[in-house]
Amino acid sequence: MVTWLEQIPAELLPAIPVVMVLLSLTAAVAIFPLPENSVKLRAGINLTAAVAKVLLIIALVPAVVADGARPEFSAPFLPGIDLVLRVDPLALFFAGLSALLWLLTTIYALGYLRGSKNKSRFFGFFSLCVTATVGISFSGNLITFLVFYELLTVVTYPLVAHWGTPASLRAARIYLRYALGGGLAVLIGVVWLTMYVGPVDFADGGAEGVSELVRANPVPALLIFVLLVGGLGVKAALFPLHGWLPLAMVAPAPVSALLHAVAVVKAGVFGIVRVLHDVFGVEAAAELGVLTPLLILAAFTILYGSYQALRQQEIKKRLAYSTISQVSYVVLGVAMVNVLATSGGIVHLVHQGLMKVTLFFCAGLFAEVIRAHTVSQLRGAGRRMPLTSAAFTVGAFGMIGLPPTAGFISKWQLGTGALASEHPWVLWVLVGSSLLNAAYFLPVVYALWFVDADEVAPETLVSGDADSADPLRVKEPKSLLAPALITAGLTLFVGIAASLAFAPLQIARFIAEGVLG
Repeated sequence: MVTWLEQIPAELLPAIPVVMVLLSLTAAVAIFPLPENSVKLRAGINLTAAVAKVLLIIALVPAVVADGARPEFSAPFLPGIDLVLRVDPLALFFAGLSALLWLLTTIYALGYLRGSKNKSRFFGFFSLCVTATVGISFSGNLITFLVFYELLTVVTYPLVAHWGTPASLRAARIYLRYALGGGLAVLIGVVWLTMYVGPVDFADGGAEGVSELVRANPVPALLIFVLLVGGLGVKAALFPLHGWLPLAMVAPAPVSALLHAVAVVKAGVFGIVRVLHDVFGVEAAAELGVLTPLLILAAFTILYGSYQALRQQEIKKRLAYSTISQVSYVVLGVAMVNVLATSGGIVHLVHQGLMKVTLFFCAGLFAEVIRAHTVSQLRGAGRRMPLTSAAFTVGAFGMIGLPPTAGFISKWQLGTGALASEHPWVLWVLVGSSLLNAAYFLPVVYALWFVDADEVAPETLVSGDADSADPLRVKEPKSLLAPALITAGLTLFVGIAASLAFAPLQIARFIAEGVLG
């Protein structure tokens, strides 16, 4: 049976990316002036825009993936250069992740910030952050990407600094320095490349004129590639450009979830994929000799991030270093340049997002309900907060790569892709990373479930509302718990249902085959 979503006229499809950008932008404009006591109105605006965005993504999937449509909207910006919003499978993939997790993170944030100050400011910038992320997703050329990429830097700063404490203000300043430095490198690269080849539109196999530049002027082409990937590598937290990310964990839990799962970090790695596939193209990148160095850098970042995560006792910092490691799986996959590995890297955009947002949701719950901020403070939390602990366990198993989670699917694709590539040694990087993942996640799971209640430190038993049926158990807030359980369920579902049509893996494979043939 055909639904109303599949009956949208073809001539209206180009308007959808514009509407999606305007939805969160309009929400932000409406939210900023609201008084703090406008709780229901603020929540209604947020949730209405978020639900509408998810429905529009659903509407686009059949047209873009099954029918091959490429809805596009353009408007004049600079002389000879337009702002272009275009929906292709990769854009849809990233925008879909953004839309889904914006909805769930909004629900979480509404509960998390209940009773706190400056909620209108928070949700206004929160919506602007999503506006920038969706704009990045649908950017059809480098100039449009740059505009939204820099907007993301500016609007994320107030979110990191939201609490206004000395630690959060310092972290926000450091983040801004890193991000503006990376943005400047991207700007120089965009301007330099535009001087050589004109406006750079994203295209399968590389933008027009770029392959000719690589053959005629390889040194400038190489420097431009380094500027673009290096600048994007700041937000992607590639080593040694990752220093801002662990410090940014002083932000509220919903911001941490957004930074790691869909917005800042993912925007950086998404941009690297765009530069490699749709600006230079893999053949021109191979001619420049940048693929192997990029692969080695990603492999090192994976192991380095995992090692540093192992050394952290603070939960959110452990998760931050885990992100540094896990996001580089995307770069690792696309740098191996075969369908298996590339689909594994691309699908990890979604898989890592689901798993990591689950873990940050749970970390926020532990911190708010039982004041647990370190691994040792989680001892016995499985008895006290069983549903939160179960969701955290699913996310942790996914990060390790245990079946049937989403993480297993990503690592299986990457591992088989490594064996099919010219770099089989990458398999050992994946094995080493998984062992390190187990080394820093399994002790947390053990602390949750396998410490008896009478071994729990007394100071961890005094906070939270006790359950009358079990004095050790505390009430898990539904508005915070529900998003965590949903994303944990999705982590299992996309692993179990990976072979279904329109599953993330199938769309990622469709994208990889389109790029590589």
